Amino acid sequence: MSNESVDSEVIKRIKANPKYLELVIRRSCFAWILSVTMLIIYYAFIVVVAFWPKSLGTKISADSVISVGIPLGVAIILSAFVLTGFYVRRANSKYDTLIHEIKEELK
Repeated sequence: MSNESVDSEVIKRIKANPKYLELVIRRSCFAWILSVTMLIIYYAFIVVVAFWPKSLGTKISADSVISVGIPLGVAIILSAFVLTGFYVRRANSKYDTLIHEIKEELK
């Protein structure tokens, strides 16, 4: 038996495993949810820039040199890190468990 036939047999067994299908569906759905969330955050900011640019230039307080746009921009950047953290936490807690179970069933 060649390595290619062994590899293709393992791949077929993995793809036929119901836990693998569950993993693919759950991970894909969660990734789409996070992606859409980030796109909504980003494009909402772009819409504000396009239609209400003066609102971003408003000072935080009368004696401040910082405008509203700066903390809002930082919040958008931080939201990407937070969403990535959500994905990593879910991957470590749920997806890794499923992957481990799939590996155990292949042995």
